[in-house]
Amino acid sequence: MQRVTQSPTDPDFVQNPYPFYARARATGDLVFWEDYAMVAATSHAAVNAILRDRRFGREVPPELAQPVPERLAPFYAIEAHSMLELEPPRHTRLRKLVTRAFTTARIEALRSDIDELVQDLLRALPAGPFDFLDAFARPLPVTVIARLLGVPEDRTDDLLRWSNAMVGMYQAGRSRAMEDAAVAATLAFRAYLDAVITARREQPGNDLLSQLIAAEEDGSHLSADELISTVILLLNAGHEATVHSLGNGVKALLEHGGQDLLADPDSRASVIEETLRFDPPLHLFTRYAYEDMSLFGHDFRRGDQVACLLASANRDARIWSDPERFDPHRSVVTNASFGAGLHFCIGAPLARLEMSRALPALFAAHPGLTLAQPPRYADIYHFHGLESLHLQF
Repeated sequence: MQRVTQSPTDPDFVQNPYPFYARARATGDLVFWEDYAMVAATSHAAVNAILRDRRFGREVPPELAQPVPERLAPFYAIEAHSMLELEPPRHTRLRKLVTRAFTTARIEALRSDIDELVQDLLRALPAGPFDFLDAFARPLPVTVIARLLGVPEDRTDDLLRWSNAMVGMYQAGRSRAMEDAAVAATLAFRAYLDAVITARREQPGNDLLSQLIAAEEDGSHLSADELISTVILLLNAGHEATVHSLGNGVKALLEHGGQDLLADPDSRASVIEETLRFDPPLHLFTRYAYEDMSLFGHDFRRGDQVACLLASANRDARIWSDPERFDPHRSVVTNASFGAGLHFCIGAPLARLEMSRALPALFAAHPGLTLAQPPRYADIYHFHGLESLHLQF
């Protein structure tokens, strides 16, 4: 196995990580990424196999668990009940309870709300150059998920601030200041949700939060801690990745073309999937090995951590011809942007629905949309999204 070195905070990597992925992928399905001190899966085959293999999982093996520093305890108390971080049987129980409320029908029922919100945001765009992220990409998904859950929309600014602080815990090179901000956000988020959940228990509504409270599987309900962790997960994941997907997608379309195809409902899905394949919002997702095994020529030991490079898998030439080229005409092939297996993103249908309603409406309303400034990506790896996206009509 080849050993590779690449700082995830290096400015050139932040702006364009794909040359590194190509070099790493060329050496084999697996490489050892020195900067993370772990094996990294680079190919579509390896990433897909590890994400689906039940011998790997998100939870740290008990004998390897490290004590949580007291100052970070509030954050990890939320993580301890998050289905994103759990394995069966707890994950199975939580996911069943959530999917019982987070149904396809409930998501599809949001279509008209999303269309209305998109039009409101389009009408509010300023006449001069504007930041697409602030004016459109951030308010759209956070408002949608707030409406879905039944959380008051007048608190979306708080939700955005808390979410941004909390996801900082996953970023490469996080600082003590970022950790302190994440803990403060966790405490504020929890206190707010405690009050909202108490009110919803007393007066249920026709919203996802009420359904989560009422959801039952074999006589089991979500505990108070599980409910709060689930709502925070849905709020954070429900907007964070979609913000980056919208920004990265608009950037790709403006730089490479293809926005005209969004007007055709038959072509729309392939265009959106190509934006997700070409420049996904999440680039790295880790797993732990739960037993000794040999895979792709490497001997894993129980407790070994492996990084699944989702964005590298999406550029694998064994799956896509000329994968470094943005091709909006490309036939849809399942990409790794939303993961795979047990932890496949539960919000993927909502994210796709938002993109399928927002992007065609944006370019239909403003067919002359152009970049006002060269876009730059933010230093937020493992995520991959823009600092800003300044556009003009």
